[in-house]
Amino acid sequence: QVQLVESGGGLVQPGGSLRLSCAVSGTIFSIYPINWYRQDPGKLRKLVATITSGGLTNYADSVKGRFTISRDNAKNTVYLQMNNLKPEDTAVYYCNLNGPSGTYWGQGTQVTVSS
Repeated sequence: QVQLVESGGGLVQPGGSLRLSCAVSGTIFSIYPINWYRQDPGKLRKLVATITSGGLTNYADSVKGRFTISRDNAKNTVYLQMNNLKPEDTAVYYCNLNGPSGTYWGQGTQVTVSS
C-alpha cells in the first residue's frame, strides 16, 4: 500500500523559511515523479513544484526563485524548501504521486505565514 506522509509545516513570519518533507512508502520511490500541491480553503489544489525521477524540477511562477524541491532516493523522501515566505503562501501543502495503480496523496501539512 502506497503511503505519503508530509511533515514540517507550521507558523512562520513573512520572509521566513520552512522545509517540508514527504516520506513515501509502499512503492519503488525512485522511479516516480513527485509533486507538491497546495490548497487554500474553498479553492482547488494548485501545483506548486514537481521533481522527476531524474531530478528535473519545475515550479509554479508564484514560487520560482523562492521554493526548491529536492529528493533523497535513499530515504524515499522529497523535500520542499520554502524561503522568503509570503502571506499568500498560506495553505495546506500536499505531496502527490501518480503511479500505474493510482493517484496517491498525503494527509497534508498546514503552512501559515503571518506576523
